[in-house]
Amino acid sequence: MAAVFLVTLYEYSPLFYISVVSLCFVVTAAMVLGWFGFDVPVILRSSDETESILPTPEKQMVQVTNPFALEMCSGPVSVTDGVSIRTCCLEPCILSCFWGCKVSALQGALQAHQHGPRLTTPQHFQEALLSYYCQSFCIGSVDREWCHTQIPADQGITDFGLLPREHYPLVAVLTLVEPEARDTYNIVASVTVIHVPDDKYSLSARILFQYLLTSQGNMYELKPLFMSAGSGGASGTPEPDQSTQPSEPSEEEYSRMEPVLEREEEEEEHWSEGKARDCVVCQNAAVNRVLLPCRHACVCDSCVSHFQHCPICRGFVLESFSLAQGTAAAEQ
Repeated sequence: MAAVFLVTLYEYSPLFYISVVSLCFVVTAAMVLGWFGFDVPVILRSSDETESILPTPEKQMVQVTNPFALEMCSGPVSVTDGVSIRTCCLEPCILSCFWGCKVSALQGALQAHQHGPRLTTPQHFQEALLSYYCQSFCIGSVDREWCHTQIPADQGITDFGLLPREHYPLVAVLTLVEPEARDTYNIVASVTVIHVPDDKYSLSARILFQYLLTSQGNMYELKPLFMSAGSGGASGTPEPDQSTQPSEPSEEEYSRMEPVLEREEEEEEHWSEGKARDCVVCQNAAVNRVLLPCRHACVCDSCVSHFQHCPICRGFVLESFSLAQGTAAAEQ
């Protein structure tokens, strides 16, 4: 029946020719768009597309030693009950907790660090950050105890107002104690912005932003790396993104409460020991490439050259960088 219909359509109607020409036009247009990098269905792409893919540009990363690590308690926290924080530092340091820090004051302090006097001591941050209450802890290089910070009850602070807010609930600052250590490490301070739920905004506690300040006046923003769900986790070690201009946390960004995942020591040891998860493409080599801008760590050094789109989110890949510099250099 279908054959009879096609023959009848071919003999008595110009729609057959119109349909054939339209189909050829759609397929040709899809192949041309796919050639220039536009996102088109896989079934319409050219079969030899993999041969024409240009190598993914490699982003030049700066490898530094971060002497600071901070972990927030996973239990219930609030403005009235306080927050428990645990640090793991390579050198003795001071943990300064600023409650109710003004958003504009933090932005101004980060800019002043780049264009003026460096923020290297707790006194510098106390003068720059306008907060309701500040609490400090002395942390040793081997201490792993929890530090509980809380606003005193006599302050009468139970919330920080409605959105958009002018104050961050908590800003945790880590600074080195010994001046000699500041000369040894390029990174001299760690600034972590933490959201703490209160009566006006009950969103769960989480880390919003993390910044590392250097002795040269630069700033690194720590960003999460995402692993495939089948690889046993959704996040990897954060990517230190160097910038001379800070991506300033605005009130609008704070209202969206986009989390920045914290650094996990176990994940860091996992990568350094060469026990990385398998590539999602070949399932043979270890994952050693992070795709940008989506920050998915999912492919090995060999497979990264065969993709213009991320295998996880299908986002367009602009560039990539290597997790283990030694592995990439050995293969080259």
